Amino acid sequence: MNNKKILVTGAAGFIGFHLSERLLKEGREVVGLDIVNDYYDPAIKEARLAILKAYPAFLHARQDMADREATAELFRAEKFDAVVNLAAQAGVRYSLVNPCSYVDSNMSGFVNILEGCRHNGVKHLVFASSSSVYGSNTKMPFSVHHNVDHPVSLYAASKKANELMAHTYSHLFGLSCTGLRFFTVYGPWGRPDMALFLFTKAILEDRPINVFNYGKMKRDFTYIDDIIEGVVRVLDMPASSNPSWDGNAPDPSTSYAPYRIYNIGNNAPMELMRFIEILEDVLGKKAEKNLMPMQPGDVPVTYADVEDLMADTGFRPEITPEEGIPRFVEWYREYFRV
Repeated sequence: MNNKKILVTGAAGFIGFHLSERLLKEGREVVGLDIVNDYYDPAIKEARLAILKAYPAFLHARQDMADREATAELFRAEKFDAVVNLAAQAGVRYSLVNPCSYVDSNMSGFVNILEGCRHNGVKHLVFASSSSVYGSNTKMPFSVHHNVDHPVSLYAASKKANELMAHTYSHLFGLSCTGLRFFTVYGPWGRPDMALFLFTKAILEDRPINVFNYGKMKRDFTYIDDIIEGVVRVLDMPASSNPSWDGNAPDPSTSYAPYRIYNIGNNAPMELMRFIEILEDVLGKKAEKNLMPMQPGDVPVTYADVEDLMADTGFRPEITPEEGIPRFVEWYREYFRV
């Protein structure tokens, strides 16, 4: 455990909350930067923060990482060993209607994080990318060694931009950067705008659910505990340069600079209709389904090749949807008392 004091941006978010709690339980000091915006109901964010604030080693910085001066001052004051950047404007479909928020949070805000790391001796920056960067790629499973130059949403483009920006800082300033491409994360305390949450709420309220691509969508549904295990393993393993990297045949996932990209996924895609069937069985209720076409910005399949992460860290996904969905439903019923 090399990193004792860690900045987690997006600490009131789904993944950020779980990561912060795991780090705190390990005895680390966590500063959680989160503006607590209203992209979805802030009440669940405040409830997550209330749990974190019970730990003496947690400090909440209620500020926007797109605020250049405030972010710079936070880095100067706190002197972090490592940073995990999870704060972002999320959502593929929302990027069709509010593109500027993606530029503000995912790009301007990320530059501020990079600058903070550069000027304050941060040993390792771990940052969230996304499976969405694979865009129009059709070769399966998605590998970090594939080029990802054809995004199909602004959200995906902003995440690809983060990877490029991080590499630039790694090259120019020797900043160790590791990007993690998350694949369809679900579990307790999940985001209310994501499928499992929306489906559970609608089915319990006897409302129909919207099933895109007529249920034929496939996703590499990844349980939150598996995600957090992967992040923690990467955190204490700063990226290093690849001495065999060749500019004549450049590997997108490594570099001559201290830079690395990994997929974190379940490595077992499941058809959306099967995912819904498991949820129906757990709830003991059938869903009324509105079968709809694919939405702009979506892709039909995601499938993570996690061999590099497994080889370098020993990570291995363990929780299947048959195990994970009941855990989410148990949390949902308890949290909402339904």
